[in-house]
Amino acid sequence: MGTNLIDAIRKAASAAMALAFVATAASAGAQGLAEGTNYTRLKNAMPVETGKNIEVIEFFSYGCPHCGELEPLLQAWLKSKPADVTFRRIPVMFQPRWENLAKAYYVLEALNEEKLSPEIFVAIHARNAPLWNEKDFLDWIATKGVDRKKAEELFNSFGIVGKVNRAKQLAQSYQIQSVPTIIVDGKYATGPEKLPGGHAGIPPAIDALVQKSRAERPKS
Repeated sequence: MGTNLIDAIRKAASAAMALAFVATAASAGAQGLAEGTNYTRLKNAMPVETGKNIEVIEFFSYGCPHCGELEPLLQAWLKSKPADVTFRRIPVMFQPRWENLAKAYYVLEALNEEKLSPEIFVAIHARNAPLWNEKDFLDWIATKGVDRKKAEELFNSFGIVGKVNRAKQLAQSYQIQSVPTIIVDGKYATGPEKLPGGHAGIPPAIDALVQKSRAERPKS
């Protein structure tokens, strides 16, 4: 498939998702979310790591096509994210090659290059780039202006491996069964499969659960 065709497909898909987002946001605002259907309350609330801010976590993997479909919608949401909300990502490793993709995420985080995340999804899912291979990932980010040597030093470093192991523990603690899964304030979970609008329903669902969490917090 040619590059021009891929770009055309991406633009058409983005436009369709944007339209779906608008329609779903309006629907969500009118109908609200139903506990047990559109989101679940965790049996055991988890402590947040973002202090006074409301925490939004996306459990994801670069290897997950559904996470790739959600990515442009999440990026749009992040641009207007409330000031009292902190967004975090935690990579999930449901299959062996996803472990290297988790390392890739934490390497980008360590280098302050997380802005490349949308491009990684495109490279893997639209261009079939095997970025779960360490060498392919390092070669790829070098083409994006990232210091390849620094990235290589980080990839299997003690710090990155520690973060990967911590991510595994968190996925187990939150009992993550599928991705993408969104956790709001350590107590509410939702995902595209729970929402009428699918991926497009995620941003308005996050906003609704943030508002709910904000209202439930003790007044300072």
